[in-house]
Amino acid sequence: MTVLDKAFAAAKARRARVVFPEADEPRVAAASAEMRAAGLVEPVPLAETSDAHVAALVEARGLKAPIARRMLARPLYRAAAMVAAGEAEAMVAGADAPTRRVIEAASIGIGLADGVATVSSFFLMLFPGGREMIFADCAVNVHPDAGELADIARASAASAAVLLGSARPALLSFSTGTSGTGASVDIVRAAAEATGFAGPIQADAALNAAIAAKKRAGDGDANVLIFPSLDAGNIAYKLAQELAGAQAIGPFLQGFRKPVCDLSRGASVPDIVAATAVTVAMA
Repeated sequence: MTVLDKAFAAAKARRARVVFPEADEPRVAAASAEMRAAGLVEPVPLAETSDAHVAALVEARGLKAPIARRMLARPLYRAAAMVAAGEAEAMVAGADAPTRRVIEAASIGIGLADGVATVSSFFLMLFPGGREMIFADCAVNVHPDAGELADIARASAASAAVLLGSARPALLSFSTGTSGTGASVDIVRAAAEATGFAGPIQADAALNAAIAAKKRAGDGDANVLIFPSLDAGNIAYKLAQELAGAQAIGPFLQGFRKPVCDLSRGASVPDIVAATAVTVAMA
């Protein structure tokens, strides 16, 4: 059973309430109807602002009630408040809104999980032949420092444990071990030391057992690739799509108290359905 099969099965068993703040967008509307008919999730209509929504922002974020009400006039913020108030179990957005807006709304309306300082994202990568991996961060953090990179690695490992059943993270660099020097290598090395994960390590050593053995760099069986910058992560997942025929599902946001999915603005109806199922599976 593939990770998507497992996610769809988990979603059907749970039938979670999911709020789609862009419900009028044609692709989102079609995906919502398809998921309701299939018993995959229960799409929750975007509610009118209520005292419970205001209270969620006031109590969790310390906002003044008039400011909270003004913010709740925006669908993204109201959807996040619905999740915070327990009216929905997850939020799926981004078909129209840019990533930064989804993150802002979720940060204020839902808040970060305990012990989390860095919001990040990952793509679930499905390769021809059955290989399943997580790539992070490919959508949010442009130049993470060592602490942020460590946060990204920990969150991605936790996501992999839930979705893939195990996590074997590798913090990637142009250098393996002590073979190279430079500011970017130092950041990756510090993050690897903080987490105990493999790194700094080159991509071939992270993925190829023979090369890993030659370089004395672990087992070469990583299923979670942590990229040192947004440039590297975004380029890598798009190359995997175009050259290897991989399916990239996401990006999924990590670090919030409740599940949040940031759809690609080019997402198709099947993409939205798959992303929603994975989001619910992680709930």
